[in-house]
Amino acid sequence: MPRNWLLKSEPEVYSIDDLQRDGQTTWEGVRNYQARNFLRDDAQPGDRVLYYHSNADPPGVAGLATVARAGYPDPTARDSESDYFDPKASDQDPRWYMIDVAFAEKFPGVVSLDALRQTPGLEKMLVINKSRLSVQPVTDEEFEIVVRLGRQGSA
Repeated sequence: MPRNWLLKSEPEVYSIDDLQRDGQTTWEGVRNYQARNFLRDDAQPGDRVLYYHSNADPPGVAGLATVARAGYPDPTARDSESDYFDPKASDQDPRWYMIDVAFAEKFPGVVSLDALRQTPGLEKMLVINKSRLSVQPVTDEEFEIVVRLGRQGSA
């Protein structure tokens, strides 16, 4: 059974438009252990993704993607030239993991964080209650509610 995720990206770094243009991308640079564990242990090909623009005006869900490749070691952790370099990472202990994601759909408008907060059925959604985590599980019910809002062009 596919799982659902919310993945955060700053639109200036990599937006839903970038993903639509490229079709697929790596999801590297995650440096939070809880988020890393989701990528390493749980995310699987075919899982559904709410693509969330953080640090945006307004922040919110901009579209949909799917997990295209399960978690694998993030090579940026071992690249001393990378912003995501971790001197403790090694081939034997990669420490950090990434996934690949594929574009699925861009919403006509962003489903803003304010709209998420005001929508019945989303009260327990992690993005509302633990907003800093960049990889978050989403229930089937939450996913369907957000998709419905997104396809309506909710702001």
